[in-house]
Amino acid sequence: MATHVLHPGASRPRRRVTLDEHLPVDHRLSTVYRVGAGLMGLVLLAFGVFGLIDKVGFFDTRGDTVGGLNTNGALSVLSICVGLLLFVGMVIGGNFASTLNMVLGCAFVLSGFVNLALLDTGLNFLAFRIQNVLFSFVVGVLLMIFGMYGRVGSALPHDNPYWKARHPEQVRHAEHRHTPHPDQAR
Repeated sequence: MATHVLHPGASRPRRRVTLDEHLPVDHRLSTVYRVGAGLMGLVLLAFGVFGLIDKVGFFDTRGDTVGGLNTNGALSVLSICVGLLLFVGMVIGGNFASTLNMVLGCAFVLSGFVNLALLDTGLNFLAFRIQNVLFSFVVGVLLMIFGMYGRVGSALPHDNPYWKARHPEQVRHAEHRHTPHPDQAR
């Protein structure tokens, strides 16, 4: 057992886990990923459009307030682009939407930390304030939750496609056990 930790490839070959990239259209996981991407995309798109309507300067660091959050032209355009990307994820659905939600969720959390460090500096070209940082954290965590739903956890059901991808031996064993012997099929 200790040799596995020290030399993982020494005793058995590493297997590569691959996921079936296609979930059934009506699979409940795909619905969660789509709804999550769509809701967050709608919020970001609305924020960006209202920010552009205010005609704030593109890199205006004093910012203007939209929905309680500071914005400028650059942040508005960025919000619209990310919102549209989330809508693309909603349309495609499946594993793509899940992965997109997780990646963008991590990016939002990282953006919150970066912009927290840039508050009250000359490098704060997106006009972030503390409420923007908190919004970034909340949106990031929500996107990660929507993206990870049904993908990670200790108690995934055995019909879950992600559980099946991680436990191919048990799936083969269960299929073999439920397949009738050719002599019994008659």
